[in-house]
Amino acid sequence: MRETIGNFMRDEEGMGTVEIILIIVVLIGLVIIFKKQLNDLVKKVFQKISSDSNSIISAVPRRKC
Repeated sequence: MRETIGNFMRDEEGMGTVEIILIIVVLIGLVIIFKKQLNDLVKKVFQKISSDSNSIISAVPRRKC
């Protein structure tokens, strides 16, 4: 019985899964903490993309077919 418990305590299989789950939990926590800042950043990026694409489209001369 002692040998079985000792083997179980020394067994390191599955540690990769636990580590991945902990990393995911930390990342989710950071997203929750910085949610407002991330939303503002994403909105600014998409507004910049939209305004730049509109200026590029308006600068291209239109051709008649």
